[in-house]
Amino acid sequence: MGMETTGRTEPVSGSEVTEGSASATPGGAQDAPPGPQATARSRRARLVRRARRIALALVLALLVPVLAAETALYVNHTGDLAPGTRTRDRDALWLGHAWVDGRKKDADVRALADRLRDTGIRDLYVHTGPLEHDGTLPKSVYPKARWFIDAVHRELPGVRVQAFLGDVLATERPDGMRLEQPGTRAAVVASARQVLDTGYEGVHLDLEPLHSGDRDYLALLDALRSVTRSRDARLSVAAHQIDALPGFHTLWGGVTGHPKGWSQRFFGQVARRVDQIAVMSYDTMQPLESTYSGYVAQQTSLALEVTPSSTDLLMGLPFFHENRFGHWNHAETVRAAVRGVRLGLSRTDADRARFGVALYIDFAATGADWRAYEEGWLG
Repeated sequence: MGMETTGRTEPVSGSEVTEGSASATPGGAQDAPPGPQATARSRRARLVRRARRIALALVLALLVPVLAAETALYVNHTGDLAPGTRTRDRDALWLGHAWVDGRKKDADVRALADRLRDTGIRDLYVHTGPLEHDGTLPKSVYPKARWFIDAVHRELPGVRVQAFLGDVLATERPDGMRLEQPGTRAAVVASARQVLDTGYEGVHLDLEPLHSGDRDYLALLDALRSVTRSRDARLSVAAHQIDALPGFHTLWGGVTGHPKGWSQRFFGQVARRVDQIAVMSYDTMQPLESTYSGYVAQQTSLALEVTPSSTDLLMGLPFFHENRFGHWNHAETVRAAVRGVRLGLSRTDADRARFGVALYIDFAATGADWRAYEEGWLG
């Protein structure tokens, strides 16, 4: 760039010319070379233009793949639903801790039974922990568990009650449960025996954040499965979502430090070790009902491909209402999730018998959530 046009003039070879003119005299003498200030301004202007080009390129590099992915999910939301892609009477419901700590009464159980009767729900995952970081479980945190189990059996014959045990892992923070320690895994197994002795008919494990490929977790599941099989009980887990693209959890973890997803291979390894695997198919960052539905359809297909026919596969439905990073309440609706589940089932394994949905969570659910489940999934 030349010097700024200010309207000021300066003498050149005995004549006055306006700055920026092509020549100074009829004879063609050139303008005087720019001064130091003009050179600095020119350099700054070039740097600004270059920075703007780089910023635009970065925005496009990020935006174009995102728009392409969202468009693909929108397209995935479209299509026909296969006949019969409804409940197989293998659904589940996550329940809060109030059911086993003394806050709930007989009238609450009767109301719960009225809500669940004539639905497809056959398993209740009632929050019985949390586990201590060392894997132990104080009996004092679930004093009314036996009462609740007996009440459910009385009001809802045939519905199983499983102990929902969870904790935060020390995978992304200094404190938390450390599965790499054999003593911790042994304590979790002992806690499982403890709740089965109480009368629970299964153990439902939810450890987060659990990174893909965790061999210590697989070893823990093997040990737990030995215990539950010996008691004729169920072993179920809450599972992370599957990578939408191969290796995506590695990329996402490198950017955010939180590799939330599992590889499809690891998901299959977990599924082969349990009786039930419930995908936490919410908190997906999707901005629209249509793209969320398409995302759930993709997750359902990916999970169906690697879950053995002997394992119950359950897709999570968001029976809660929050607006925060990763979850937009207007987008992640029960209606959209049910459509996505049915689309994935229709495209991948429409006749799959051991399949259902899992509702998270009872204390946050609204009447609209229950109606969407009943109308969309029960038919």
